[in-house]
Amino acid sequence: MNPQFQDEQPVNPFDLWTGANFKLKIRKVEGYRNYDKSEFDSPAPLLDDDAELEAIYKQEHSLQELVDPKHFKSYDELKTRLNNVLGLNVAPAQIRGVALDEEEYKAPAPTFSAAAAPAAPAASAGVDDDDDEDLAFFKRLADED
Repeated sequence: MNPQFQDEQPVNPFDLWTGANFKLKIRKVEGYRNYDKSEFDSPAPLLDDDAELEAIYKQEHSLQELVDPKHFKSYDELKTRLNNVLGLNVAPAQIRGVALDEEEYKAPAPTFSAAAAPAAPAASAGVDDDDDEDLAFFKRLADED
């Protein structure tokens, strides 16, 4: 329909009289199937008999009913639904079941420091070096604030 090169003619493959067959060419490229050599054949009628073409044409159905906007929600409805699902329209305290008034909700969230965090339990003799590395990693994260 939109040729890439000037020497190619545009083709509507869905036209019963001037459409074209599609040649599916499958190749193996680096172990995977590749279809990039596929192409349309030269334009030609689907059938030679106009009566048969007309019979096929009369069997077509309109797709307008399927794409009618009345079947779809508006952008605002979809956005509201998404925000509800993601919990973006609800105050964090409401999610936990605690009611807050408007002023409390707008207050900035408290920040935590490593000093306020509870001390990690002392490592026992049976703790792996991997556990020590994990503990050190989380301690560095807490110290970055």
